[in-house]
Amino acid sequence: MPVLVVTPGAELYGADRVLLESVIGLLAVGRAVTVVVPGDGPLVRQLTDRGAQVVTCRIPVLRKDALRPAGAWRLGRDAVAGLWPAVRLIRAADRVYVNTLTLPSWIVLARLLRRRVTCHVHEAERSVPSPLRRLLSLPVTFADQVVVNSDVTRRVLEEVVPWVRGRAVVVHNGVPGPAEPSPPRTTLVGPVRLLFIGRLSPRKGPQVAVAAVELLRARGVDACLDLVGSVFPGYEWFEEELRATVERTGLGDRVHLRGFAADVWPQLAAADVVLVPSVLDESFGNTAAEAVLAARPLVVSAQDGLREAVAGFTSVQVVTPDDPAALADAVQGVVAEWDGWAGRAVADSAAARLRFAPERYRRQIAAQLGQAGRRR
Repeated sequence: MPVLVVTPGAELYGADRVLLESVIGLLAVGRAVTVVVPGDGPLVRQLTDRGAQVVTCRIPVLRKDALRPAGAWRLGRDAVAGLWPAVRLIRAADRVYVNTLTLPSWIVLARLLRRRVTCHVHEAERSVPSPLRRLLSLPVTFADQVVVNSDVTRRVLEEVVPWVRGRAVVVHNGVPGPAEPSPPRTTLVGPVRLLFIGRLSPRKGPQVAVAAVELLRARGVDACLDLVGSVFPGYEWFEEELRATVERTGLGDRVHLRGFAADVWPQLAAADVVLVPSVLDESFGNTAAEAVLAARPLVVSAQDGLREAVAGFTSVQVVTPDDPAALADAVQGVVAEWDGWAGRAVADSAAARLRFAPERYRRQIAAQLGQAGRRR
């Protein structure tokens, strides 16, 4: 009987890439794996290429918009339509591995059908009001086992559901690096190339990166910025707003929206400095890890999860969130002392390959699921 893995999306952003590593780890120890996704996407090909079976099913995903009438209606519709397919899939499985807190019905159904269930928590949003955080986190109560991606995530989870204290196991994300990191440029000839990779959403801060480029131009610093990523469905207004800002500020030749890229290493190889300007909480920060692995100087917001991910690396600057001036100051500092920052980035890359080694993560996840046999 396979391990049934359930995930709320089929893209290749942070939690999707971590889910892929989890599946690889399970396959490596000889487990059959069936992955349930809500629709097609680049993750599907990655999973099937590695030997997992992929099933498409209507999945009710608990998002914040469920508090509004339209969102609540969609959640209820998906829950009803996906109920029987979920029951059939769970009955055919040995255990259920639920990727993120946003799939509560699968956790409850697995428990009712007497299947062992693991919930992997990637969320750590202290900016959300406590009652709502508690509501979103309650499903872990029904899980036999809780895995979290950082100490930050564990603390945030235990603040609102303290009865899971002592049950949550920290397994830091495994992040694959490039086969061979491209060395930073020897000298910065022409504009300094800035890079943002991630969801185009207000909480991730691409608008802060654009404002920082505007400030750098006003200070006489030649800089350009690539924004690599796409929006959630329903957030198209934000991309339009970003494009309008770029045009209004005259940055059309300096800021480019490149869209989603499944392979980020060419973009990182072409960059000089990577920006992770998250405005709100982050639980870990795969993008920050990728920048260090790629041997690029990095500037991150002072969010707890980002701090934990990059702790100890000397090519990273931590700045005040939602502060374009602080972001611009950090970039200017890198430009002024390029040789030093570039050298430290190369040294950090070697250390990061050990810290974020996917093999370590895969072994730990497979071992944790192997220990999930005792029901609480």
